[in-house]
Amino acid sequence: MALPKDGHRYEIVNGELIDMGNSGALHGYICSLLVAALASYVLPKKLGIILDSSTAFKMKNGNRRSPDISFFAKERLQGMTELPSGFLDGAPDLAVEVLSPGNTVEEIHDKLVEYFENDTRLAWIVHPSEHYVLVYRCAQEPDRLLKSIDSLDGEEVIPGFTFPVADLFQKLLF
Repeated sequence: MALPKDGHRYEIVNGELIDMGNSGALHGYICSLLVAALASYVLPKKLGIILDSSTAFKMKNGNRRSPDISFFAKERLQGMTELPSGFLDGAPDLAVEVLSPGNTVEEIHDKLVEYFENDTRLAWIVHPSEHYVLVYRCAQEPDRLLKSIDSLDGEEVIPGFTFPVADLFQKLLF
């Protein structure tokens, strides 16, 4: 909560402050599309909450992780009438990471391991330059590779939610 106010995103990993930097326009656009789609589906159905990348979650090992997009199911928020100004304990039910050019395989794997060790049930790793999404149900290996002809599926985490993968990678037409 006492992080620098320099506009950068930070995570605390193994006691060290990691500057996640800023993301580019494509990254932000893909995140915005997914946040809008998820929020317009989740909120009216009162399934839980959608959070953006400025939200950090407190992991069991003390690390603070900030997925690009998070869904926290209402069942995990029982007893709360409002969200805390501090961190939520555990990882979100759905964690979405949109890859940036600087991300490494090891970095993403480490995040997935922590997410699933801290109650994540589903993760989507979006690869903007290659136009695919990897779907994880555990950290060891992806469950599915989704291409532009496929759709994201909220499965039992966000029942009934779907979103065409192709819509994440559309060219600007205006």
